[in-house]
Amino acid sequence: AWPSMIKLMGGKRDTTGTLTFTTDLKEMCQTADWIQEAAPEREDLKISLYEQMDELAGPSVVIASSSSGFLPTRLQSKCRHPERVIIGHPFYPVYLLPLVETVAGEKTSPDAMDRADAFYRSIGMFPLRLKKEIDGYICDRLQEAMWREALNVLDLGIGTTEDIDRAIIYSAGLRWSIMGSFLHYHTAGGDGGMRSFMAQFDPSLELPWTDLKFPKWSDELTDKLISGCEAQAEGKSIAEWETRRNDVLVDIMHVLKKHNIGVGEVLNGKV
Repeated sequence: AWPSMIKLMGGKRDTTGTLTFTTDLKEMCQTADWIQEAAPEREDLKISLYEQMDELAGPSVVIASSSSGFLPTRLQSKCRHPERVIIGHPFYPVYLLPLVETVAGEKTSPDAMDRADAFYRSIGMFPLRLKKEIDGYICDRLQEAMWREALNVLDLGIGTTEDIDRAIIYSAGLRWSIMGSFLHYHTAGGDGGMRSFMAQFDPSLELPWTDLKFPKWSDELTDKLISGCEAQAEGKSIAEWETRRNDVLVDIMHVLKKHNIGVGEVLNGKV
């Protein structure tokens, strides 16, 4: 992680922070001024943990969950100070991708959300505040839809894992780092924008081009998935692929910074 951060920031930083480890929940809660929970994705475990942290931490300490989809209202349900419980969902690799989805529960205070925004911005992240809570938030719901469709295409034998990945990285994946689906379709409509685009393509929305349901799981599908991914890896280790991914991500982010678009706006401090 650190070598990638150095490349992203254009050189070695003058100072580094200090990490302190403890297995004592009470010690952590009573010394922290911000809590970022990343316990296993089990709702019952998180609810119990939040109840304990709420009793131990000072009432002004914000407790943010890295959960990928649980509702904050559920997580704060047994807390005496539910107003400081929020979702702060980052994205892997967290040390490079700036987005963090912030979500309030029914009893979360506006002050806690404002403080969360300020905190995440102070460490170079971009907080995206959801207008209301929903399972899976925004990004994971979009990723889940594509994941389901990819598994359907694989299960039907339409393409291999490599074919499906290539369909993404050689087309839409390239433009998604610059503009999302809505702005892209707006520009695809020509001078008439989205209005023109919808007039031309609206009928296609009724066509059966997606399934959006997971296929019935089977040993055959499992074998296709695992063998396909292993073939794509070409014998390289996970660490080798992570290093390659990070190097390319940093280069892409530098280009976006130069053009002040997408993540480049975050790096330039424009949003």
